[in-house]
Amino acid sequence: MLKGKKILIGITGSIAAYKIPFLVRLLVKEEVEVRILLSQAARDFVTPLTLSTLTGNPVITDFFEEKTGEWSSHVELGNWADLYLIAPVTANTLGKMANGLADNLLVATYLAAKCPVFIAPAMDLDMFKHSSTSRNIEILKSFGNQIIQPASGELASGLCGVGRMEEPEKILDILNSFFETKQDFKGKKVLISAGPTYEAIDPVRFIGNHSSGKMGYAIAKEFADRGAIVELVSGPVNISLEHHNIHISNATSAKEMHKACLLRFESADITVMTAAVADYTPKAVADEKIKKKGETLTIDLKPTVDILAELGKRKRNNQILVGFALETENETNNALAKLNKKKLDLIVLNSLKDKGAGFGYDTNMIKLIGKGEDIQEFDLKSKNEVAKDILDRIYLISTNTTK
Repeated sequence: MLKGKKILIGITGSIAAYKIPFLVRLLVKEEVEVRILLSQAARDFVTPLTLSTLTGNPVITDFFEEKTGEWSSHVELGNWADLYLIAPVTANTLGKMANGLADNLLVATYLAAKCPVFIAPAMDLDMFKHSSTSRNIEILKSFGNQIIQPASGELASGLCGVGRMEEPEKILDILNSFFETKQDFKGKKVLISAGPTYEAIDPVRFIGNHSSGKMGYAIAKEFADRGAIVELVSGPVNISLEHHNIHISNATSAKEMHKACLLRFESADITVMTAAVADYTPKAVADEKIKKKGETLTIDLKPTVDILAELGKRKRNNQILVGFALETENETNNALAKLNKKKLDLIVLNSLKDKGAGFGYDTNMIKLIGKGEDIQEFDLKSKNEVAKDILDRIYLISTNTTK
């Protein structure tokens, strides 16, 4: 998948720079056109002659090349590349990139680049663990950059821990995987809700449901893999998910999820509400644990806010809103009614009657129902594969929406 791609590599002043000639050689074997930006500090670790020999292109080190009298345009470099890989990246350069300090060609090109950017940090373990480094990495992730996490092992300081730049062979695999994955949602902002809500009865008890959040998390990952920037509002689940394009916000109750979704909805291009939000919540929550006294306990309930219906009322013409329906009877008609009442563009129908579908399973069986009763039925699949089917349908909707 790398054949014919144009990759720009920015090298900063880390001893891990010695690995880059090996990576360049691997890329050239894949028939990639490689150009190199070399910081002044990086010249102490790897020479322009070595890199220009391997790439067949001149190595650029500054805005103005005195020997040739040529000006190196950071804008042109950023437009030329299909991908900009900055490796290794020191803590110093991370800070500059995160804060827009363009005092060298490498960072100026980063700020002007329109292509995907991959960043491979390399530093001593205490520097990597420092709060400022973690903050800068999170900022860069929020910009849509992709972080190639450093590996653990022996470091130049003699210490052992996390901080080694990933090996060239692994970086090659990561770049290959990126170009193999469709990027049909690149740059789209996506809001997803997932999991259950817990409605408190007292400090230790709640009303909840069996939603595991697996379907919502699978959809979030698929969107992120396909280039979207994802805001995932998650109820209480036992799932771990780390992705450079996903930001997770936690919500426990329906009220908290309502607030979190409304806060993020206006800026979202696509919203997919997979969460199993409680329909009712106790009118009053006891301040202390309710003691068992033997007699019947009655709890008065009130309706929660219908988040999906409220989003439907606020939805603009250029936004896509997707809901889920879990039904036990008259499934298709109930789902169609929900689609129309809540002004959805698509509804995903699950039936609890289908074996292997519903709460807690790693598989699902769905129907996708669009406007005009446009129905697609699918066999039982893994939730990861179901997520692909859902996104493919959303993509078709999005192409019609933008026409």
